[in-house]
Amino acid sequence: MGFDLEAIRKEFPILSRQIDGSPLIYLDSGNTSQKPRAVIDAMSNFLETSYAPINRSSYRLAGEATEAFEASRRAVARLINANSADEIIFTKNATESLNLIVQSWGRANLSEGDVVVLTHMEHHANIVPWQMLVAALGIEIRWVPLTARGQLDLTDLDQLLAGAKVFSFTAMSNVLGTITPVAKLCQAAHDAGALAIVDACQYVPHNVTDVQAWDADFVAFSSHKMCGPSGIGMLWGRMELLDAMPPFLGGGNMIDTVTLNGFTTAPVPAKFEAGTPPITEAVGLHAAIEFLEQLGLADIRRHEMDLTRYALDTLQGRFGDDITIYGPDNVEVRGGVLSFAFRDLHPHDVSQVLDERNVCVRAGHHCAKPLMKALGVQSTTRASLYIYNGTDDVDALVDALDGATDIFGF
Repeated sequence: MGFDLEAIRKEFPILSRQIDGSPLIYLDSGNTSQKPRAVIDAMSNFLETSYAPINRSSYRLAGEATEAFEASRRAVARLINANSADEIIFTKNATESLNLIVQSWGRANLSEGDVVVLTHMEHHANIVPWQMLVAALGIEIRWVPLTARGQLDLTDLDQLLAGAKVFSFTAMSNVLGTITPVAKLCQAAHDAGALAIVDACQYVPHNVTDVQAWDADFVAFSSHKMCGPSGIGMLWGRMELLDAMPPFLGGGNMIDTVTLNGFTTAPVPAKFEAGTPPITEAVGLHAAIEFLEQLGLADIRRHEMDLTRYALDTLQGRFGDDITIYGPDNVEVRGGVLSFAFRDLHPHDVSQVLDERNVCVRAGHHCAKPLMKALGVQSTTRASLYIYNGTDDVDALVDALDGATDIFGF
């Protein structure tokens, strides 16, 4: 396909929708992405022709469904350069993937006084599960602070990691757009004898991802942010860690044997996939991965860097001191996430004004309340860019913001 913006937009049926005669401007992909026709058709065709339970029945239809499910696992492994598809665990979402690590590996390996290091830019999904272990086990959390430009302040990282068992951090902030130096952070964790856990939800849809080059221990990410359906997430882990971990959930599919006296587990990955999995969603995920691979993740990254530069320059050029955009100005170290404060308007008021122009953005704390406190705000307005956005979408955002002057009298 190549990176032809107009051709890409035609692959997304929802983008042809008009509301009150005006086009839809979708700038909320950091929350969830839209779905291309390939994903919609793959799921519909599977439901119409091939749906059946997997891993349980020997008839041909069930075999076809099982193969479709496992083909998606292989596609995920290829996408992130995993050693083996068996290292890919399907979950409900990235939040569940992170909880799986905490509740399985964490409870088995951490005890009172053990240290987990997080950063101030983490999503609640990479904070609250660890805080649950603070309450349950008495572990300690240390925090990596931020610089004034919204990057990690690594000045005291060695001291923060001293004696730590875990360093868990985001690859890209869902608020600041900051891309962290993942391989460097993984190396620092390992040098300190700690595991490196990466929340890659905002990274994988936008960048070439190589978990082996990162040298991470666990990586969590989600389908719905990368053109796939909701309801399915992914956890990659080193096989030696997954093998040693206890199961997260108990039930069908995750067992080898069950007696009145106990049970033994199936091998990884089935050990962590109790019950009927999201079969149709896995088929949609596979189609989404192939769609992104066809575009090329490196080309996607280049497109978003160019578009983010245009957005930063256009917003700052039009509004000057009336707008504060949080995060780095250098697009080499940030993604297409633009969280901002506009004049003295409440972010929810800004969002409402933009909605009147069919410009879809998110307003709120973005599941990152500690980061909001560090920024000195309660919430922000956030516009987030993806493969189907162009300079015309940025212009529509700017024009809609300008319209707030008439409504609020600025």
